[in-house]
Amino acid sequence: MFSFDGRRYLITGVLNEDSIAWWTARALQLAGADIVLTGFGRARRITEKSAAALPSPPDVLELDVTRAEDFTALAEELSRRWDGLDGAVHAVAAAPRDAISGNFLTTGPDSAAAAFRTAAYSLHSLTVALAPQLRRSPGRGSVVGIDFDSSAAWPGYDWMGVSKAALGAVCRYLAMYLGPSGIRVNLVAAGPLETVAGRGIATFDAIADRWEQDAPLGWDRNAAQRVTGPVLFLLSELAATVTGEILHADGGMHAVAMGSGTVVPGTPGEQPR
Repeated sequence: MFSFDGRRYLITGVLNEDSIAWWTARALQLAGADIVLTGFGRARRITEKSAAALPSPPDVLELDVTRAEDFTALAEELSRRWDGLDGAVHAVAAAPRDAISGNFLTTGPDSAAAAFRTAAYSLHSLTVALAPQLRRSPGRGSVVGIDFDSSAAWPGYDWMGVSKAALGAVCRYLAMYLGPSGIRVNLVAAGPLETVAGRGIATFDAIADRWEQDAPLGWDRNAAQRVTGPVLFLLSELAATVTGEILHADGGMHAVAMGSGTVVPGTPGEQPR
């Protein structure tokens, strides 16, 4: 079986203890891994506070994903700390207010570009910056991004939805170009969760209500910790043959058109609700 003992991981996007990134950091530490987090600006203090609640408070390094120089400095710092990097978690996404929550038709190009740069292009920037360290890992390293289903249009998700669709494409191209060097790049598409990013969408409650009603396995918008298993799987060498993949950890919602809430009474396998 694969062990995380002594493995080294970088985790972005930890803002509070409700995030997938925080629960992933906790799970990695409990499994024996060494981790560092990233934060930036005034929000870095929030990340540091959340880091203090982990089993072993890790260092928080500066990373503003809109600043190219931050990626260079991050890679240099990791090279000083470790002789290789086993993986990274990309859990960063943001969009201006006029790019989400029903403003799709009136969003200007600058706001649309800002959403794309933060949510999608940053995966490219992070992976390319860390590639030399990832290549030095015995398993050649794995990058896992946090995604949301972009196969359909969700009301209010707007240019963030477009950016998440682009995130999937960026993942596939990174997988193609970095695969020959052994680096794997995958995404985990989670359902709607009560996070800072989720709460930024005006229609969040309506989307989460739909998920909780129709997902075949059910859904709990307050259970970000349930998504950590798929993330750890993709970070580990158990997924050594997997790259360019979007693994859905969404209760099965991506697979249905009408949802399990519409099961006809008497259908085999029907569960009471």
